[in-house]
Amino acid sequence: MEEVYGFDMTDGAGDFFAITADHLFADIWTRPGLSDRDRRLLLIGLLAGSGGHDVLTIQIPAAYAAGELDDEQLREIVIFLCHYAGWPNGARINSIVEDTIAKARRKQER
Repeated sequence: MEEVYGFDMTDGAGDFFAITADHLFADIWTRPGLSDRDRRLLLIGLLAGSGGHDVLTIQIPAAYAAGELDDEQLREIVIFLCHYAGWPNGARINSIVEDTIAKARRKQER
């Protein structure tokens, strides 16, 4: 999980999180045939289309931190997705992208 998200999460109450995370990150993200970047691009598109902004606030910074997507690529994704996911979704994704870039720049300046 840490390899995909850039951080580790503790299990919540009950078995749901542990079972889901174990399966997703041990079995699905590690399958051959697609790179993490490929999987991430697919997931970002899916989340954009379904309004999954809460998860985009995790996936976009994780892709950026892992070097899978740079400033220019993230901004191009926003332009592309606006035309398929709608402008309100695109505007929200643009905010997530610009926040991600700004936070990374502030961190570099320290």
